[in-house]
Order: sequence, then C-alpha cells, then structure tokens
Amino acid sequence: MKEHFKLVATVAAGFESVVGKEVKSLGFDCQIDNGKVYFEGDIEAIAKTNLWLRAADRIKIIVGQFPARTFEELFQGVNALDWENYLPLGAKFPIAKAKCVKSKLHNEPSVQAITKKAIVKKLQKHYHRPEGVPLQEIGSEFKIEVAILKDIATIMIDTSGTSLFKRGYRVGKGGAPIKENMAAAILELSNWYPDKPLVDPTCGSGTFCIEAALIGMNIAPGFNRSFAFEEWSWVNRDIVEGVRNQAEACANYDVKLDISGFDIDGRMIEIAKKNAEEAGLADIITFKQMRLQDFRTAKLNGVIISNPPYGERLLDDKAVDILYNEMGQTFQALKTWSKFILTSDEGFEKKYGQQADKKRKLYNGTMKVELYQFFGERVKRSQIVR
Repeated sequence: MKEHFKLVATVAAGFESVVGKEVKSLGFDCQIDNGKVYFEGDIEAIAKTNLWLRAADRIKIIVGQFPARTFEELFQGVNALDWENYLPLGAKFPIAKAKCVKSKLHNEPSVQAITKKAIVKKLQKHYHRPEGVPLQEIGSEFKIEVAILKDIATIMIDTSGTSLFKRGYRVGKGGAPIKENMAAAILELSNWYPDKPLVDPTCGSGTFCIEAALIGMNIAPGFNRSFAFEEWSWVNRDIVEGVRNQAEACANYDVKLDISGFDIDGRMIEIAKKNAEEAGLADIITFKQMRLQDFRTAKLNGVIISNPPYGERLLDDKAVDILYNEMGQTFQALKTWSKFILTSDEGFEKKYGQQADKKRKLYNGTMKVELYQFFGERVKRSQIVR
C-alpha cells in the first residue's frame, strides 16, 4: 500500500493562512490556495494533522488530478489511478461527494456513478475478479470525493470521517453556535496569549472559552475522538498510537489560565459548564450568568472575544441594536483590553460607537461576516493585576 501521500487540508474561506501556519508548525511545507492548504507526508503526517489542526475542516488524500471534459475522460482518468495502493480487497468505497464548478461536466450524480464504475473495473482487474461479479464491500470504509473545477478533476479520499470541528466535547448547544474550528481560528487571529485574561461576554455554549483552554494547555483538539483512517487495515497502529502518545506528553495541565464566559441566559451557562466538564476543563474555565453591561474588571491587558446575535441568530432587531450599543459603552472603560467581535451587521461600528482598528472578512457557513478588531493600549507587565 501507499506510504507517501499528497494531502490537502480543507478550510473555510478566510482562515487559509491560519491553517497554513498550523501545518508549518507541525513541520510540513505547504502551499495555500482558496479554501485549501496542500502538503505532503506519510501516515504519521495524516495522524498529526488530524489530531492537531484546530482550524481545518478535513484532511484528504489526493489520489490524482486530470482533465475531465467528457464522461469518457472522467472514466479513463479515474480508472488509470493506482487504486490498488489505497483500497484493499473488500473495502467499502462510496463516492460520498461530487462537486462540479465552471466545468462542462455538471451532472453530479452521473459523475459519482461513473467514478464508482471506473474504480470497480480497476479493482476487478487487479484482484482478478470477473467483471460480472460485484465486488463485496464488507471491510473498512474509504469515502471518495470528486471535485471538478474548470474541467480539471481532483479525486480524493477523506481521512477524517466526521468534520474536524467535532471535537467530541459538545453535549449541548444553543441556537446557531459557532463551530469549534472557527472559534479556534478566531482565537489564533486575535492577540490573545495564555498569559492574558480572556472573556467571552456572550458565551452561549462556551465554545470560545473551551477552545482557548485547549490552546492554552496545548491539548490536541482531536485527542478525544477517532478518525476514519484509523480503521483502514493497512495503517500501522503503532505509528498512530505513537502520535497520540506524543500529543499526551505535549499537554501542559499545570498552566494557569484566566478564562471566563458570561451569558444572560442561565440555561446556556449550564450547557457551557457541561461542555467544559466533558472536555475535562470544568476547573479551568469560569462560567457565570451575567448581563453584558454588568461586566467590570480591574485587570489589565485582557482580551474580549464575542460572537453576539446576528443574521439568522437575530430574535429581535431592536434588542440586538441595544446590545451592540451597550457593548460599546461597557467596553469603553476597558482601555487596555483588546476586543474581537464577530457579526454580519454592516452597521455594527455605528451602533457600537467606535470604528474598528481592523476588520477581516470571514464566512460563518455560507454567511458573510466581519471580525471587528479593537486593539487595547499597551501596558507594562509590572502594572498588570493578577
């Protein structure tokens, strides 16, 4: 079977640089493209990136790439790939997804059917099975994806299984919660470091706070979950176990963190506490029911990160306008604190009462949003209250 792979980490638009930095920090050279970060590596690389990438969606193996302007070209291109080096006899290999953009081939169900047929024919020949006899798919699963962009087909195998944002700690959630990998990416885009206080005044189910604690303690985000590739028969279990053991050794459970989450909804605070407990962080994060406008602190040099109601999350336009105005008034006194606020409301700055120092366009699912960034005044460490 294959030992070295062309790999791609898929990522939400706007976070490519974050994932690229993460991939490089793991020791891999990479190339950044729209929604993708390309790199190469072995099984250990697949294990490390699945385990450690905080902001990515999935890790996929690129089996091959070729022009596909007709269904015949698609069939021949897929059939020519070295499937015998990926799919053992008996493997399940559903064509889980096909996406065609700006291409002559646009019937996605037909693309899936032809891809499947081409792989079956290749495996029948390699494993000396008669063409009329169906291949038995009773083994581990290899989900195959086809992406055709501008008549170039890319054939991939998903190694992650469920998306990487599903860390495994969320036992409850509120309405339209932020995904774990998006929360982690925003934290990495901010100027928060583990030695700074962090507050989420609209914490909901606690995602920002939990992701910050995982970062602060250097806990691999995928440590408490499994991945699709771990079920593949040809994957060396000792290598995967070694990567997991290294991750365990890297965690710093003794670091002191100052992370707090507040929400006006007591029900959400209880959910946040349960999520933190599931993540093993119940004693690390302080969650408290409190109105945003009641937040006061004598601490300096802190960071506020907030995902307040907006867009599909709005219940009452007027109430949200009031919330944004109260945010501006409450945070105005926190001169040394930096604030990072995510919203799709284009009039946010006017309602908040201050122009952002910097804005970054992002996407929360399909919704276009802005990360409004307000930087605090610099303070000498000797002045910081602990």
